[in-house]
Formats: sequence, C-alpha cells, structure tokens
Amino acid sequence: MRKVIVYNVISLDGYHTGLANDVTVMFPMMGDVFDSYNTELLRAADVHLMGRVSFELFQGFWPKVAANPDSEEWTDAQRDLSQAGKHIKGIVVSDTLTGNWQGVRIVKRQDAYQQITDLKHQEGKDILITGSRTFWNDLLAHDLVDEIHLLIGNRVLGQGVPVFAGKTPASLRLIDTRKWEDTSHVLLRYEVLHKNI
Repeated sequence: MRKVIVYNVISLDGYHTGLANDVTVMFPMMGDVFDSYNTELLRAADVHLMGRVSFELFQGFWPKVAANPDSEEWTDAQRDLSQAGKHIKGIVVSDTLTGNWQGVRIVKRQDAYQQITDLKHQEGKDILITGSRTFWNDLLAHDLVDEIHLLIGNRVLGQGVPVFAGKTPASLRLIDTRKWEDTSHVLLRYEVLHKNI
C-alpha cells in the first residue's frame, strides 16, 4: 500500500508558522535544507496533496522558478525542487478553489477521505503533503497519514500557529533522524501507529 507522508518545517517550540499564519518566519534560517529534502521526497512520490492555502502559496512562487530556471535569482536547491515537481500529479482539497489548473485536480473536502483511501490502495509511489497543516491534521484524525517528517529549525518563535491542531491523539514511532552538516537543523521521521492495528 502507498504511504501518505507529511513533511513540515517547525520551530523548536513546535510552531508551524508565526503570528497571522506567517510562513516566512521559518525559511530565512533554513537555507537550502528544506528545499533539498523536499526534492528527495518528491522524487519518491507521484502525488502531491495540499490544501487551498498551501496551493495558492506554492502557485505564487514555484511557476516562476519553472518558467525561468536559469535565472540567478534561484538557488540550485530551488531549481532541483522545481524540476522534481514537474511530473507529480497535484491534488488540492478545497471547497472554495475554482478555476482550471493544469495538472491539478480539485477535490471537495467531503470526498477527500474516500479518494485518499482509494489512492493509498492503488499502485504507485508515495503521496506527499507539504505544508497544509489544517488539512493533514484532519487526515491524521481520520487515520490516513502514515509518516510525519518534521524538519526542526533552530529558532524559538514563542508564539504562532502550532503544528498539531485539534485534540486527536496519535501514537508515533521514531524511525529516523538526520542532521545536515554545517546547520543546526534536525529532521525527525515518525511512523504513525494506526489505530486499527
């Protein structure tokens, strides 16, 4: 069965974003680490799931990289990530997103659980969720997430939006850790221990 893998960057004190859901507070300190690991995950996936907010955020940046990959404006890690994402099928779960987005399917929230369950039982590579904290916390509550990869940055925000939302408990098993040379970032990979086991 295919795995649904969540990948998020968080602060040392457990925040997904800063005040007013500001994602930019985490990335200046990350350098190329976030993009490099995201590229690694995308190469092992063939579906990228996301909520509307993350999708719109990605659309505001990544098409520019793909359209002009040779620009000195981008890092090598950003170029690699842009190329890795070219052949990934995008699925956005949203009740409000409209329009015709090339290579992206829009799924209503009420249909998402069954469609994701069906996807997991099909042949294929991993199913990746990057960002989309509200969406993947909901999937975690419905026992549809298989792994959570948390890239912990070397910053204490003190306040913001916590990475875990709601009161649904989940049991996790640490399966791997990684530290990048010359950085203070740590990756923790957890397997979700499913409730029906």
